Amino acid sequence: MIKIIGYIAAILTTSAFIPQALKTIKTRQTKDLSLTMYIAFSSGLFLWFLYGIFLKDLPIILANGITLIFCLIILVLKIRHK
Repeated sequence: MIKIIGYIAAILTTSAFIPQALKTIKTRQTKDLSLTMYIAFSSGLFLWFLYGIFLKDLPIILANGITLIFCLIILVLKIRHK
């Protein structure tokens, strides 16, 4: 039951971030996005990803790994279009 809760949480949090990521990737509009927030968010996601690896907890690994990929893409776009 605990793993199911973890997978549901992973799906919800990751899917909540994807529409914004796809819109930003499509439009390349990053003017209104905070660079500091994306640096902090990417760092936090990376640490959660590592934490999941150390615990061998697949929901933590998947949710944070997938979101980290999208977040890093946005971060790169933000830096490039600054």
